[in-house]
Amino acid sequence: LAFGGLRRLLDDAPDPGPYFFFLAKLAPLAIYFLYHPVLEVAMHGRTPGKRMAGIRIVARSGDIPGVGALLVRNVFRLVDSLPLVYLVGLTSTILTQHNVRIGDIAAGTLLVHDTSESEKSFEGLRAAANAGGLDPESADLAQELLDRWEELQDDNRARIARSLIARIDPAAASESLAQRSTVELRAQLQDLLTRGKTA
Repeated sequence: LAFGGLRRLLDDAPDPGPYFFFLAKLAPLAIYFLYHPVLEVAMHGRTPGKRMAGIRIVARSGDIPGVGALLVRNVFRLVDSLPLVYLVGLTSTILTQHNVRIGDIAAGTLLVHDTSESEKSFEGLRAAANAGGLDPESADLAQELLDRWEELQDDNRARIARSLIARIDPAAASESLAQRSTVELRAQLQDLLTRGKTA
């Protein structure tokens, strides 16, 4: 009886026109296909959901991924969602070395923890950096590198550390810097940040 009344009500409703269903389907599809690529590009590897979960996307080198990598990652979202409910993506995260989905493999990206504690430490570094002559951007990069040190491959973290040390302390940009081990590079970065905080 209730269904009959509802059917009569719908039959008596005015015809919404041919564009209604097109628009009704277009909005959800636009959100599904544009949410991740647009926000990940605009927010440097994050979305509001990722920010709340304390994660972000980075390149395998540890850098912020480029627009191309983020777009490739999201194009493969369709592959990862096959056959239903991200079964391919779930399987690949279980079986791959770094627990990543097909889109991350294709784009060369990783999903890493991005805790609010490290963000707070960056904010704290800004004041200390200004006092110690260490520019805020370099201090942020150095702290982020130290926070993610264990996640990066040895040659990548050494290359990034040498580049940062040379940027922070141009006097250290010598041949001896190229000969230093990753342990020494890490210690030097920590020392530079400590001096910046206590200056």
